Amino acid sequence: MFKKTLIVLLSLTATISFAQNNFEKELDSIQTETDAKTYIENNKSINGKVIVFNKKKHNTRLAQELFRLGNGSKKVYKTDSEKTYYKVIEKNNIPYQRVSYIFLDGNKKSVEDINSLRKSIITKYNDGFRFNDLAKHYSMDDNAKRGGDLGWVTSGDLHPDFEAQVLNDEHDINSIFTVDIPEQKWYYVILKTEATKYIEEIKVLKVSEPIK
Repeated sequence: MFKKTLIVLLSLTATISFAQNNFEKELDSIQTETDAKTYIENNKSINGKVIVFNKKKHNTRLAQELFRLGNGSKKVYKTDSEKTYYKVIEKNNIPYQRVSYIFLDGNKKSVEDINSLRKSIITKYNDGFRFNDLAKHYSMDDNAKRGGDLGWVTSGDLHPDFEAQVLNDEHDINSIFTVDIPEQKWYYVILKTEATKYIEEIKVLKVSEPIK
């Protein structure tokens, strides 16, 4: 009886070990974000997803450990019920820019009034008024409370027409300029506050495997 039980246990252990090895081999075969998304789509039970970690924004212990990994490397975390795998599938240095803005709403003011007001705002800035104070006074959206600071942004974060005019290297630090998006009736005064900064980002495949 003992011998039969031992054989069954050994067989079960071998089966589980084989399944785990096969699971890890599948993960090892994933090289790109496209591979990862296809794998997630074909294996819905693994609760998989692709996560983007930004070195400036994410300072957790997990993020720090993942940033130390090479491209294609993975890290495993175990609990009593499951294993969670994090595999780095892409590492890039992404250009980010930082500006502050004053928004003027073309639905509430005429273009003539907006242009006159923007001229006045720029004159005040050049005369020594702080931009964040001008934004708090004149800007017509909630970001006025932050003095107009947009934070660090990159391509894909904002409206494409705004990005085309703002997220480029045509403007020097502390230069002030206007941006018009007439189709949306959005009008801006923009201040470039920082030089372009390259920030490391990683794309990570996260999947979970139950421990049986």
